[in-house]
Amino acid sequence: MAKIPVGVLGATGMVGQQYLALLANHPWFEVRYAAASPRSAGKTYRDAAAGRWNAGAGLPQDSVWDLVVKDANDISQAVKAREEGTCAFVFSALEMGKDEIRQLEETYAAAGFPVISNASAHRWTADVPMLIAEVNPGHTDIIPLQQKARRWDRGFIVVKPNCSIQSYTTPVYALIAAGYDVKRIIVSTLQAVSGAGYPGPASLDMLDNVVPYIGGEEEKSEAEPLKILGSIQGNAIVNAERPAVSAHCNRVPVTDGHTACVSLEFGAEKPSLDEVKRIWGDFRALPQELKLPMAPERPIIVREEENRPQPRKDRDADKGMAVSVGRVRPCKVFDLRFVGLSHNTIRGAAGGGILNAELLKHQGYIS
Repeated sequence: MAKIPVGVLGATGMVGQQYLALLANHPWFEVRYAAASPRSAGKTYRDAAAGRWNAGAGLPQDSVWDLVVKDANDISQAVKAREEGTCAFVFSALEMGKDEIRQLEETYAAAGFPVISNASAHRWTADVPMLIAEVNPGHTDIIPLQQKARRWDRGFIVVKPNCSIQSYTTPVYALIAAGYDVKRIIVSTLQAVSGAGYPGPASLDMLDNVVPYIGGEEEKSEAEPLKILGSIQGNAIVNAERPAVSAHCNRVPVTDGHTACVSLEFGAEKPSLDEVKRIWGDFRALPQELKLPMAPERPIIVREEENRPQPRKDRDADKGMAVSVGRVRPCKVFDLRFVGLSHNTIRGAAGGGILNAELLKHQGYIS
C-alpha cells in the first residue's frame, strides 16, 4: 500500500517533533510537508530545528531533515503540495494564540484538508469531535454535519483532548461501559514539565519545587471528559451530565508522564476492587479490534506493585500509548481510589493524534 503523504503544522515545536519521530516508520502515513512559523520558513528542517530537538531518541526519516519548512500561515503552499501529491491532510501542532489557531485550522479545512489537531482552539466547537479513540470513536459521525454547515467539501476538523485527562478518562470510561454509574470524581494531577512546551518553566521554578497552578488546566480537566462521554444530538455534541469532576492540577519536576491520583464515587451499584481490576485488564475497544498501528495492545495496564505506576518506569508502556493504573484501593470518602499514568507527549499529544488519524482512515474520512 502506498503511504499517504501528510503535513505537520507547527513541525518545529515539541509536539510537532513528536509527530515527526513517531511517523518515521509508520506503515500508512509519511511526512512529506512541514510548516511552522515565518521565522522557520525557508530553512531546511535540519536548520529550523537545530538546537531545539526534544523528542528523545526518536528521529524523523532522513528525508524529513532536508524538507524546506513552509510558512504555516500561507495556505497556498499547502494547496500546492497537495497538487504535487505531498500533503493529503495535516496534523496541527500549532503554537500561537487560540483565535489565530482557530482561524487557521478553519482555513485549512475550507481548502479541503482534513485537520487532526492537538490544539485546544476547537475543543468546544459544538460540531467538532474531541476524540479518545478507545472511548468515543462514534463521535466522528458528526463530521458530515460539520462539513455541511460550513460548506466544506473534503476538509474537516477533529481534535484530541488535553493531555491532563488521558491518565484517567479511559479507565473511568471502561467502568461506565461495564455498566457502573460514576457520579463524582476528585483528581489531583502531577504534570510533567514537557506539557508546557519548550523551553517550558524556568529551572528555578521547578527544581526542588511543585507549582500548584497551571493556567486553564483545571477547567479543561473538569469539562473535557463530559464532552468525550457525551452524545451527538442534532448538529452538536452534547455533554454528558456526569460525572462531576473536581480537579487540582500541579506542575512537577518530571520530564515526561502525567500522573493522576483519582477518587471515584459510584451510584447504587459499586464494583469490588477485583471487579475493577478485571474490567480494566480486559478492556479492549475499536482501535484494538482493528489493530490500528498506533493502538496499544492493552489500553489499560494494571500494576499490582504497591508503588506503581511511576513516570520513569511506566510512561513508555506499549509505545507510550497505554494508560498504567495502580494502587487500586477503597476510598474513605468516596468508593474507590487509584493512580493513573500516561505519557503526555505521546498518548496525550502526537501519538493520540496519529491514532485518531488511523481511525479516520479506517472510517473512510481520510484517503
